[in-house]
Amino acid sequence: MPDRSKYQDRMLRMREALEASWDGQTAYRAAVKPGNPAFGQCYPTSRVVQHYFPETEIIKGKVWTGESEETHFWNGLRVGEEWYHIDLSWQQFPTGSTIRDFVVLDRKMLGDTESTLRRCALLLDRVRRHLQSHPSS
Repeated sequence: MPDRSKYQDRMLRMREALEASWDGQTAYRAAVKPGNPAFGQCYPTSRVVQHYFPETEIIKGKVWTGESEETHFWNGLRVGEEWYHIDLSWQQFPTGSTIRDFVVLDRKMLGDTESTLRRCALLLDRVRRHLQSHPSS
């Protein structure tokens, strides 16, 4: 496993770049919720994280918000028998939300639509530009 502090720094920079890059063009169905920039950003976010951290997998699950059950995507890293969950868009859900169940997706069988691929490519391009213009110290 890489140096933990270097890995943490890379993940923090990734989170900053994602948050700076989200908008209605990258959100699911162009959904925008004032005060909640992560809303609708989970799938393209998980694809970008997987691009920069290819050892991660994409996870699809159901989140109970206290009012409704929502489909959600995030990343997972398998270390031995354990799954470590990496969710850089979780803040879209209200406090107290819980994961009800999840499956690890087969990266070769994602079945993305053309519009989903465009949203993912746009977010990846924005994140790449952000990281280039804000190099680590």
